[in-house]
Amino acid sequence: MLFGQVKGTAICTQKYSCMEGLKLLIVQPVDKHLQPLGALQVAADVVQAGPGDLCVMVRSREASLALPEIKFVPVDLTLVGIVDELNVRPDGEFSYTLKKGLNQFT
Repeated sequence: MLFGQVKGTAICTQKYSCMEGLKLLIVQPVDKHLQPLGALQVAADVVQAGPGDLCVMVRSREASLALPEIKFVPVDLTLVGIVDELNVRPDGEFSYTLKKGLNQFT
């Protein structure tokens, strides 16, 4: 799973036929400290993100599986969530403690 910050919109005059109506956004991949990682990329948007939003992205086959209806499309990066809150501990540790009642295993 990756983080990306939306920088703008990509407009295409022609698309693959199964991608009609699919919004494409320009995103900057970032690390957990929101520092840029590499070049800008184009991602399919299924969560209605907008400029400045911090999003969760998936790549490869998972990117095409995230699309609503058609599962065979030439998409390699998809935005699958908008981050509301991000807390990074200074020591970099993760807490795997699950709150009671949120899932079947607690």
